[in-house]
Amino acid sequence: MQVDAVFVLFCVWLAGTAGKMVQSRGHKLETYKQSSPIYKRSPDMTKSLMTKSEQLLRIDDHDFTMRPAFGGPPIPVGVDVQVESLDTISEVDMDFTMTLYLRHYWKDERLSFPSTNNQSMTFDSRLVKKIWVPDMFFVHSKRSFIHDTTTDNVMLRVYPDGNVLYSLRVTVTAMCNMDLSRFPLDTQTCSLEIESYAYTDDDLMLYWKKGNESLNTDDRISLSQFLIQKFHTTTKLAFYSSTGWYNRLYIHFTLRRHIFFFLLQTYFPATLMVMLSWVSFWIDRRAVPARVPLGITTVLTMSTIITGVNASMPRVSYIKAVDIYLWVSFVFVFLSVIEYAAVNYLSTVQERKERKLRERLPCTCGIGNPDEMMIDPQITGYGSTDINITGNYGMPENGGRQERILAQVALNDPQITGQVKASRGYVNIWIDTHAIDKYSRVVFPGAYILFNIIYWSIYL
Repeated sequence: MQVDAVFVLFCVWLAGTAGKMVQSRGHKLETYKQSSPIYKRSPDMTKSLMTKSEQLLRIDDHDFTMRPAFGGPPIPVGVDVQVESLDTISEVDMDFTMTLYLRHYWKDERLSFPSTNNQSMTFDSRLVKKIWVPDMFFVHSKRSFIHDTTTDNVMLRVYPDGNVLYSLRVTVTAMCNMDLSRFPLDTQTCSLEIESYAYTDDDLMLYWKKGNESLNTDDRISLSQFLIQKFHTTTKLAFYSSTGWYNRLYIHFTLRRHIFFFLLQTYFPATLMVMLSWVSFWIDRRAVPARVPLGITTVLTMSTIITGVNASMPRVSYIKAVDIYLWVSFVFVFLSVIEYAAVNYLSTVQERKERKLRERLPCTCGIGNPDEMMIDPQITGYGSTDINITGNYGMPENGGRQERILAQVALNDPQITGQVKASRGYVNIWIDTHAIDKYSRVVFPGAYILFNIIYWSIYL
């Protein structure tokens, strides 16, 4: 029993000692809080029910499904835009992609709150879902989204007098009707259109807050294929037969295409192929293995260039500027092949006629000096100039001229005239087939240079 009594007394003493230690530590903690700067901060007012944003703005006291001043005059909503980037311009899809900051300004007295220092309050997207905001959308847009990294890129700023700034960061892909008749020497004007979806001009008056100054662009905006010439804004009314009139805001921007890329990839190769086709005019007409492959190669190369250009373009129903240049170049290349076909055909016809004529002529071995006869105008009817003009075209290199002149002598003989009377016209219809190549050397380059002068004077 004595042992139990001693044990109980020991426990009581131990409990009393522990209590004193706890009280001592609590007193020291309170003293540290009063002396430490960390615990001297202002109290967290957000934990007070009277300073919650929703209660300060009286969110629950109003019906924010209705526009401000419902039943009264239309509410003015100012808009300004900061263009962050112009990402892509697609001729195939006929659209463009733009990233921008879209800001709305209006006044909603339901959101006014008392303030001693006239400071505004800034909120994120969570409060936006609980109040009225303008229901803007992009007309003729194909795709659009609000950026959400790392959170929704939405900002709401409310001022004590009820003025509201609503800003969001949006990327939109919208339609752009392009006229490609002057491609690639064209200038395109695209528009981004902003409009209220539900509220007509009787309920909402949409306007640019600062006129043309409401549109700001980043100086670093650039495109690989286009030069951005200017941005400007306009305002119009849009009518829908079933709902009425709506205010619509326009962002216009003008783009001029860079020509240097197409000069290197399209115009220069096409021009070189045309010039290459002219080389055949200086090649001997009898060199068939040289002239035929050269013509076919240039024709196939031009076809490849035309196919490559059209593969990256929309299938429009009208002719583009680049089509005119390429197809005219193709015609020049094709005509150079046709020119050799004409030369070759005429040469073959002439050689066949000469061969028949030689077969019908008598033997000339009895003539004393054929060379003197060839240069005697009284015998041959030709002067030295006529002989040089006729040349040896269509005849063998050795003895061809003598045989032709001897043929004329034979035709002048009364005894032979009756036998080969039908062949007398041969001398009169003689065609110098080399003249076609000579004329082509001048006509083809001259015509192509004239075409280039007219083409570039029209489209530049």
